[in-house]
Amino acid sequence: MSSDDFSATETRIELLAGIHPSNRQPIFEQVLVTPTDTEDQYKLLKSPLFVRGVAAQDVVSLQKASRGRFDVVSRSGVLALRVFFKSPDPDLETQLSAEMEKLGGSLDIQSERALAYSIHFGVGFSSIEGLISQWIGDKQVQWNYGNVYDPKTGEPLNWWQDMLNA
Repeated sequence: MSSDDFSATETRIELLAGIHPSNRQPIFEQVLVTPTDTEDQYKLLKSPLFVRGVAAQDVVSLQKASRGRFDVVSRSGVLALRVFFKSPDPDLETQLSAEMEKLGGSLDIQSERALAYSIHFGVGFSSIEGLISQWIGDKQVQWNYGNVYDPKTGEPLNWWQDMLNA
């Protein structure tokens, strides 16, 4: 994402990331957004690390009756790719980030043991997965798409099919 994608009105909102398995309390993630012209609608400026179902440039509408819950208003065509390290691996992080940038992706969130990337689906799932497999290999790293599968059923969301057929 370029700096032009960020507006003077950028802010953070909390989105529901899940429910804690032990205490059953909701877990929220603050995401960087800019408000749209419609009340309670926001455009995500970066892909979240833990919130599922959305990626950078998607527009969401907050549900007024339930803190952090949201509906996707429109999809941007961006995939959220999340990478989790068992232990820090700065060399792999650097290599993977450089390769993602070559495909037009961007590193949106970086922590010691987790990364969140945004990359357009038009690059192709096989290209992205090939790149990940090449660099991760047998290392103790887990990765997944944050907005490809339904968080409840595990079924593909298939939102990209509408874009392919447009």
